[in-house]
Amino acid sequence: MIRKARLGDARNIQKLINSYAEAGEMLPVSLSEIIERILEFVVYDEKDEILGCCAIHPSWEDLAEIRSVAVKRGCIKKGIGRLMVEECLSVASELGVKTVFLLTYQPGFFEKFGFEVVEKDTLPRKIWSDCLKCTKFPDCDEIAMSMEI
Repeated sequence: MIRKARLGDARNIQKLINSYAEAGEMLPVSLSEIIERILEFVVYDEKDEILGCCAIHPSWEDLAEIRSVAVKRGCIKKGIGRLMVEECLSVASELGVKTVFLLTYQPGFFEKFGFEVVEKDTLPRKIWSDCLKCTKFPDCDEIAMSMEI
């Protein structure tokens, strides 16, 4: 059920993420962004329907970010998000990543994995690579979290 994303999944991944973005719960992503980063994504596929997505984005030689965790509405609380995050953490470990971080509106979900709230200024590579381009910068209301693996 969990598998690496394929290029043919890109539009469904975008629809899933952007459905949360429209509700103000995630940042929107373009189709080109997803295609460029398709190798970072895993999906939860049930009978050829994408019910969830999650990405692991390397930021530095020992640092990676969990991104774009989204589960189709109506399928929440069934363990799909947990399985995808566990898969991304496994990939991070295989890559030799020491620290995984994320920005979220759902800190309780990520605390279950061992993530802890941190100050955003402890993530300078994230701020300079992505945050400067964000429409919410410098008034980001997401919660930064980090975990050593």
